[in-house]
Amino acid sequence: MRLLIIGDIVGRPGKHACSQIVPQLVRDRGIDFVIANAENVAAGSGLTPQQFQKLRHYGVDVCTMGDHVYRRRETLTLLESTDRVVRPANLAPEATGHEVAVQQARNGVFVAVFTVLGRTFMNVRADCPFHAADRILTNLPAAASVIVVDAHAETTSEKVAMGWYLDGRVTAVVGTHTHLQTADEHVLPGGTAYITDLGMTGPYDSVLGRDKHAVVQSLVTGVPQPYNVATDDARVCGVILECDPATGRAASIERINIPDPSPAPPGAIED
Repeated sequence: MRLLIIGDIVGRPGKHACSQIVPQLVRDRGIDFVIANAENVAAGSGLTPQQFQKLRHYGVDVCTMGDHVYRRRETLTLLESTDRVVRPANLAPEATGHEVAVQQARNGVFVAVFTVLGRTFMNVRADCPFHAADRILTNLPAAASVIVVDAHAETTSEKVAMGWYLDGRVTAVVGTHTHLQTADEHVLPGGTAYITDLGMTGPYDSVLGRDKHAVVQSLVTGVPQPYNVATDDARVCGVILECDPATGRAASIERINIPDPSPAPPGAIED
């Protein structure tokens, strides 16, 4: 079976690129299941119920979140109303939202998805991501033969370590958060597909999705600037993963970086 996993969707440009590219990939590449990191959809931070429904319409089956999961009040409502959006599993047990999503793919296979936060340089109180992953895997239903882990972390070392830690125990470990796609996609010896960062689904004529002029000015002068979402060169970035649902082992992982074929003017893109 084939999975499409896309990196952090940033703002309107990222969502519009999804609307143009994801349905085509699902159709042309025979994608059975789509996973997207969606914590940056709402003007660069958070996800609203309306935006989630649009992502579902484009073909996204499950959304993962990260350190910005609680930046918007609307996201709390969304987390309470659907089991297709997962908050980081290593937050406090009382935190709002589901730790794991188990959903049926288009080919009938059950796919489990969860995300964990790294702890280095992350301004979030989080428990050990390795212990959290162990706990989730221990309690997964046997029917979930395909398992994907979103390692949402700042440092490459934490992501690489998570890949090795879970090798042979999950189908894929994919990194998010840093918004720059890495070129280290490969299948580990135990059959787990790995990439350090999926990249950003959003405007690449930017600094990590934000207006480059404002970010440069802020860094040069030390004077805070509003970091508005940029608008140009929107792309869908991520991987297409092939795996054997009978064993949960990955067969291949292909990196994708696809420009929006028909970018809309900023004012024409709906929230």
